[in-house]
Amino acid sequence: MTDANAQPLYDTYARADLRFERGEGMWLITESGDRYLDFAAGIAVNSLGHAHPHLVEALKSQAEKLWHVSNIYEIPGQKRLGQRLVDNTFADKAFFTNSGAEALECAIKTARRYHYVNGNPERFRIITFEGAFHGRTLATIAAGGQLKYLEGFGPKVEGFDQVPFGDEKALKAAIGPETAAILIEPIQGEGGVRPVPDEELRALRKLCDEHGLLLILDEVQTGVGRTGKLFAHEWSGITPDIVAVAKGIGGGFPLGVCLATAEAAKGMTAGVHGTTYGGNPLAMAVGNAVLDIVLEEGFLDHVRQIALFMKQGLASISDRYPEAISEVRGRGLLIGLKCAVPNTTMVQALRDEHLLTVGAGDNVIRLLPPLVATEADAREALTRIEAAAERLSVTARLKSA
Repeated sequence: MTDANAQPLYDTYARADLRFERGEGMWLITESGDRYLDFAAGIAVNSLGHAHPHLVEALKSQAEKLWHVSNIYEIPGQKRLGQRLVDNTFADKAFFTNSGAEALECAIKTARRYHYVNGNPERFRIITFEGAFHGRTLATIAAGGQLKYLEGFGPKVEGFDQVPFGDEKALKAAIGPETAAILIEPIQGEGGVRPVPDEELRALRKLCDEHGLLLILDEVQTGVGRTGKLFAHEWSGITPDIVAVAKGIGGGFPLGVCLATAEAAKGMTAGVHGTTYGGNPLAMAVGNAVLDIVLEEGFLDHVRQIALFMKQGLASISDRYPEAISEVRGRGLLIGLKCAVPNTTMVQALRDEHLLTVGAGDNVIRLLPPLVATEADAREALTRIEAAAERLSVTARLKSA
């Protein structure tokens, strides 16, 4: 018999006291009708905002036909979406999943199988970086290496060697005869919106080539237009071997994909990996609808223009209110504000202005607006950020007086 006052859900979330009934474009509306400008986008998920008519129509149309059949059978939407991703990226192969963590699991298994079929089963270890976040499964929390996510879940999954972020000497020292791959986020999102410089990504590609390693990129948060390119690694001009994708590719519908070159994926043959739900007809209809918009001529130019407008406005606010915001980081519409106050205080101050944001490591908050944000939306957000920053700065000055 349960406690009458107990709630039925796991106590794993410290949820905000907000309940949204519906969304319209850039806005979320509560049950009582309060409107919030959404610069969190479900943590970089709602790439085209809320209730985008093209996505709604795609989902409704598919729902009236077929929801699920499993991967025992051909799913035409998979071949179409897979081909479009292959045609517009480095990849030759795609494996569809339901989430970013599953896409990372596939990436890890793909890298290990590659060396196994090449006659080197001892090469299974993957180098990762401090501050990384790759998901919540046992393998991906081991890859991320953060103690707060590992504590209490038994022995850490073997096969991950973590090095300090940006430490070239430590990275080279970590490479050994068992090393299979290097796994990195082009921009650490949860870790504090810390970009990997383009020259460092190029150096990683060279290092992998020299040692026969695969380069795996976690583009779960940075992919599908978030940085102003279809994928963030395009800014550096490199070709990865494997990329994990999720979040924005589904526009709010659970969808992920592991992309790989034919060479990297050669060990992933029939029966070695699978998923019941991954790539189901509903997800494929939405994923294809997202690409319809993101691949339109001028869409990524628009993302870059709005990002520049935001960055300029935020730099001005940071200059005028250093007691609240000390640094502006990021690329495209993955923007980080390093806070001079606790980032939880900043998140709440912005929520009080009816602007939704997301916290991150290194005392940073993330601005992750839908990619369809207009200049008017950006201006509205800047007005609310300035109001919060001014209020926090006044409080800080009074305390120090």
